[in-house]
Amino acid sequence: MKRSLALPAIALAAVAGLAACDVGGTGASQSTPSAQQVAAGTQLSGEITFWHAYSAGGGEIDALEKTLIPAFEKLHPGVKVNSVQVPSDQMHQKLITATAGGSLPDVFRADIVAVPEFAKLGVLAPLSDTMPDFQDWASKMYPGPLATNKYQGKYWGLPLDTNTRVVIYNQAALTAQGISAPPKTIDDLKSLAAKPGSGKYIFAEGGSGGWNLLPFIWSNGGDMTNADVTKASGYLNSPKTVEAIQLLVDLYNNKQLPSNILGGTGTMQTSDGLAKGVYDTIVDGPWTFPGLTKSYPDFKPATEPMFSGSAGSISVVGGEDIVMTQQSKNKALAAEFIRYMLSPDAQQAMGKVGQLSAESAQATAMASYAPYYQPYLDQLKTARPRPATSQWAKVDDIFTKQVQLAFQGKTTVKQALDDAAAQIDPLLAQG
Repeated sequence: MKRSLALPAIALAAVAGLAACDVGGTGASQSTPSAQQVAAGTQLSGEITFWHAYSAGGGEIDALEKTLIPAFEKLHPGVKVNSVQVPSDQMHQKLITATAGGSLPDVFRADIVAVPEFAKLGVLAPLSDTMPDFQDWASKMYPGPLATNKYQGKYWGLPLDTNTRVVIYNQAALTAQGISAPPKTIDDLKSLAAKPGSGKYIFAEGGSGGWNLLPFIWSNGGDMTNADVTKASGYLNSPKTVEAIQLLVDLYNNKQLPSNILGGTGTMQTSDGLAKGVYDTIVDGPWTFPGLTKSYPDFKPATEPMFSGSAGSISVVGGEDIVMTQQSKNKALAAEFIRYMLSPDAQQAMGKVGQLSAESAQATAMASYAPYYQPYLDQLKTARPRPATSQWAKVDDIFTKQVQLAFQGKTTVKQALDDAAAQIDPLLAQG
């Protein structure tokens, strides 16, 4: 039975006097509601602005602006939420510009890799300090998505939606090549790579950045940095990390891996190649399925967990977090809107239009909306976030370029990762 959008109000009142929070940026003095005032249910008033990059085409904006925001405003008479859609490729620059101009929104939907950067800049109010019931919400989340909000010992947001990558395969193509089942391990991938032949491939990967290659590194027992994300040397160039990248480079050199892994144009997209039987397996996210259904209605893709190695099957976390800005003049209302967007009704409304919830209790509901959600929900139990550093864009660029040199035969894998680690260490030292 569909649940009503009306939720019990958790109205807040502001309490002045929380000390300024300064994590490498300019922290403003915060007004934070106390637990007693949360329980008291003080009337909320005023308005807030919410920036997001939801897509109009998939029904996301309709769900937000025609269902969720009106329901929230009805729940809190006199309250107004201004929804501002910002194209995803413009969001980062718009936030940077608004930071300098003092015109940030109260709440925004942040790409998970951008949270540490904006935390360091002093843009964000740490929710682990600002929301007395933060831990209650944090405990609902899968560990990987939750960890995308942690930086310098604080949590700066909460997971609004999530995704990860799993193996998607074409069983008909495998069968035609005399292969009974897709590779389940990294060793299987290596041993089966020579079988397809004739311009076909057991596996295709669409790039060589951290998003693409970290699942291989982690599953093989390697890593990019230490746990504190302060050092790459000894981790990015460790034997296990080198071994994981060397496997892929060897496949590429043996013409058993297509050139998609180098990015660029001129190659068949991984999803197209999968449907056409050119690629037996790919690793990709849940957004792949609607596109396949539309373009190849007769193709029936199947899934397996990320190829496992000595450390298990570990994939990478994607998605967006919901965060509050230091500039917000109505943090009580901003916090209540965050709670509402994480409520079961809001999460389920967005789940129906393709936004996978990061809350483990929502797994059954999510799987009921689309059968292909289930393998992603299972993979999220072990999925990990990319290293939480304010320098991630630069770190990933260095990693990608150095790895590509190894694929191109311009250097060895070990040397490429040694050089990458040496360049990344100073960036990590900046926090």
